[in-house]
Amino acid sequence: MLKIIEGKEKRPLKVVIYGPEGIGKSTFASKFPDPLFIDTEGGTSNLDVRRIKCNKSWDELLLIVKEVIKNPTICKTLVLDTADWSETLCINAVTEKYRKNNIEDFGYGKGYVYLLDEYTKLLTLFDQVIEAGINVVITAHAKPRKFELPEEQGAFDRYEMKLTKQVAPVIKEWSDALFFTNYKIYVVTTESNRRKAQGGKRVLYTTHNPTYDAKNRFDLREELELDFKSIAHLFEGLEQPVKEPELSLTVQRLNKMIVDAGISELELQEVVAEKGHYELSVLVQNYSDEFITRWIIPNWERVLETIKNKKGEQ
Repeated sequence: MLKIIEGKEKRPLKVVIYGPEGIGKSTFASKFPDPLFIDTEGGTSNLDVRRIKCNKSWDELLLIVKEVIKNPTICKTLVLDTADWSETLCINAVTEKYRKNNIEDFGYGKGYVYLLDEYTKLLTLFDQVIEAGINVVITAHAKPRKFELPEEQGAFDRYEMKLTKQVAPVIKEWSDALFFTNYKIYVVTTESNRRKAQGGKRVLYTTHNPTYDAKNRFDLREELELDFKSIAHLFEGLEQPVKEPELSLTVQRLNKMIVDAGISELELQEVVAEKGHYELSVLVQNYSDEFITRWIIPNWERVLETIKNKKGEQ
């Protein structure tokens, strides 16, 4: 039977923000609802935000996003800062996997095919973040590229995301809004009839232009002030659903062991905290599968004995 849905559907948003270095992309992203940053380049150090440092491996980045999906109440907006640095991690992973010195060593553009396949995994995970009720924001640096129209003479600079020609289009297609931010320069005529530039107001561009790439699905004005207030209305009525985290088979097995042993999760957490593995505030369901299989299960009898002795002391 077909399940037909009518009218507009409110869901978390997929937003990409790109622009010159230092213009305030990360600061702008920090104003989104309850943000959590995945910092791949160290650009959030001067911001009062929650962050996860991730500048070493592509696998680590994918694992972080998977953990956010498992814990959907951890934030309301997940920010990847930045796309170009994450692409570098992806390139490193691809070249290491196939034992190449760089992405060009594959020949015939084959390396970029592998890169696109691998980077798409991240966007697929971001779709799962959206399904979990969390907005996703991606920041990126901008670069000018000389653009020539074949039917006209001359050329002009066009701003694009500082990404490969393979990854940039899929990020644009994936997004609900691609915002380009830049300084708006005003040209004025002086009393001596000379023209000079002044101003430098930071502007958010929301629709396509020959000199930059942008889009949005919300009927926004072409130019907005670089202030979250300009787009805050897009997030009205978006409520984050409370979703119980999906437990791995290893955690489910541990939960059964706890029940069968007649102990409480808190008693196990106390033993784990005393041994210095996890803080007492970390729930059993958030223990890693590796920790459970390599430490808790092999030492289960000792854990039970420790709990029993603690009860005897009370």
